[in-house]
Amino acid sequence: MTGTPIQTAQGVEPQEFIAFHVGEQTYCIDIITVREIRGWTPATPLPHAPSFVRGVINLRGSVLPVVDLAARLGLPIKEPTARHAVIVVQSNGQIVGLLVEAVSNIMTIAPDAIQPTPEVASELSKSFIQGIVAADQQVISVLIVRNLLPESLQLAA
Repeated sequence: MTGTPIQTAQGVEPQEFIAFHVGEQTYCIDIITVREIRGWTPATPLPHAPSFVRGVINLRGSVLPVVDLAARLGLPIKEPTARHAVIVVQSNGQIVGLLVEAVSNIMTIAPDAIQPTPEVASELSKSFIQGIVAADQQVISVLIVRNLLPESLQLAA
């Protein structure tokens, strides 16, 4: 995959997205929500945290909750390796790490290139997915960061 812009209607401002892999699927999120990308470090589990919260890590003296994106999306969970990455995002006043298998690239996408989520998707999937983009002979789901981060994580931080 390259950083080639996905062009559409003239006059529409394209946005940049970070693309990454979870399982066999490629996803992307709006780059505006991304604060940094770091390598995986083991997390300290939190008692009574939601099952998709891997735990917390120390980010330069701050406690950062880490969401296992595979678990959050209902995909098979893999034990993190050195290849995994944590995308540190900020949304709705929360700063959270998203555990992904690998970050692939930055994509430039025009808003009208994002197609609606198919009707066959579950309501839960639709709440996480803004839409679908066809790029470089693959289908990429555009995730809504704020919907991946439940309000209950504010208590964990």
